[in-house]
Amino acid sequence: MKIISHRGYWKSSDKKNSIKSFFRSFDLGFGTETDIRDYNGKLVISHDIPIGNEIVFLDFLELVASFDNSEHLTLALNIKSDGLASHLLDCIKRFPTLDYFVFDMSVPDMANYINTGIPTFTRVSEVEQSPVWLDQSSGIWLDAFYSDWYSLDFLEGILKTCERVCIVSPELHARDYMPLWSRLNNLKQFDNLLLCTDRPEEASHFFNG
Repeated sequence: MKIISHRGYWKSSDKKNSIKSFFRSFDLGFGTETDIRDYNGKLVISHDIPIGNEIVFLDFLELVASFDNSEHLTLALNIKSDGLASHLLDCIKRFPTLDYFVFDMSVPDMANYINTGIPTFTRVSEVEQSPVWLDQSSGIWLDAFYSDWYSLDFLEGILKTCERVCIVSPELHARDYMPLWSRLNNLKQFDNLLLCTDRPEEASHFFNG
């Protein structure tokens, strides 16, 4: 199982999507999930509407690439605005060894990412149980807003048929994460399984020793 941090590895919530939190995550060997928007003609890191003081996406990529193990630092890029596919590709093709995928864009905009060859994950959750463009997707972003709704048999089935599956850890939705982690421990041998978590070090110790 590969562990990735949620908006960097932060110790207080005001440090989400900050240089410090990204550096800590990469320095400890964890990739990260982060949010992409546009501002003044540039791509920036921002979960909410940008105001002008956000990290520029190219600077973020340069930070990742500066680490010796950069090709192992998986980037889950949460697309928050439509129409960014060509701009994102222009940025990321400068760093051809990076491991990344995009997800969470609108359904019509998803076609732009698939058509440009950008690795794109489709979504599955308790309210999205029929994923769009599954056959054209590079993986599944498996979410659970209200409860750990999926069974281990379901998860094992998609792990056997999909290139990669990234699970949203329950603490991202303010739920206890340990019941799911205990169940996932039975599937940690799948190297196409990823976990996005606010607790990457704890998850690494739990699953990988």
